[in-house]
Amino acid sequence: MIPLRHSLRRRSLPLANWALIALCTAGFAWELRAGSGLDALIEEWGLVPARVVTLAGRGALYPPEFWAPFVSSTFLHAGALHYLSNMLFLWIFGGGVEDRMGHLGYPAFYLAGGFAAGLVHVAANPDSVIPTIGASGAIAAVMGAFFVLYPRAWVVSIIPPLFWLQFQIPALLYLAIWFALQVYMGTLAMAAEPGEAGVAWWAHAGGFAFGLVVISLLGRERAR
Repeated sequence: MIPLRHSLRRRSLPLANWALIALCTAGFAWELRAGSGLDALIEEWGLVPARVVTLAGRGALYPPEFWAPFVSSTFLHAGALHYLSNMLFLWIFGGGVEDRMGHLGYPAFYLAGGFAAGLVHVAANPDSVIPTIGASGAIAAVMGAFFVLYPRAWVVSIIPPLFWLQFQIPALLYLAIWFALQVYMGTLAMAAEPGEAGVAWWAHAGGFAFGLVVISLLGRERAR
């Protein structure tokens, strides 16, 4: 199911969300201009679980090479479809969360969600030497927050290839199905060959859980 919009009315302009989308766009443009150096760029700025585990084993938790990839990897994407789909989800769900968290609290929450999702990905794939990139984990945290903040919202969606047929589904149900799919696919991926490239399903699930738990602890009213 591809979301198109939700039923909420924003109370303020989602300035921080626009800024995050702009940063992701700048990151993707950087990749497009990298040419033959793209692989080296992703290797340097992507999140490599085995590298993180090695640094952690040495007690090197403070140098930039340990924590920087958790941030930089969220602004890079593996192709146009990856970039566009992530920006669609961020556009739809991010504004509502920013409405409740504020223009400063929201980006801090977004980055923290991306960091948490990255940690879950590293924990699930500690021996992987494949760089992971994409905003999906941070966006999943936003979706988890949306799940708690707007239990009565509806999401207008389509199911390919029936692009002309739009339908409404409760946001709670839509997001619950999405989360269950991430856990299911992550479980299947655990049977894949070690080091095999694929979608970071557990990063998605971890990010969603982070957003859900953090907003639940804050309380819907305190998140305003």
